[in-house]
Amino acid sequence: GMRALLADLCTPAELQALVDRWRAVQLLDEGLPYRRINELTGVSVTTIGRVARFLADGAGGYRTALERTRKN
Repeated sequence: GMRALLADLCTPAELQALVDRWRAVQLLDEGLPYRRINELTGVSVTTIGRVARFLADGAGGYRTALERTRKN
């Protein structure tokens, strides 16, 4: 599945970055401020801002994934 593909495709550091960004998406969706998300995840405020822009105005991938993970 997707997990195996990502494990083959990414370095451990890249995988961790993806995990951290996904956590930032979840925390943004919960309404946490950028600085708090930075403290919790280590993701830079600049990256959190970019994630927030894509969450609001991107192709909808983050929103779809959030909806699907809520159902499980």
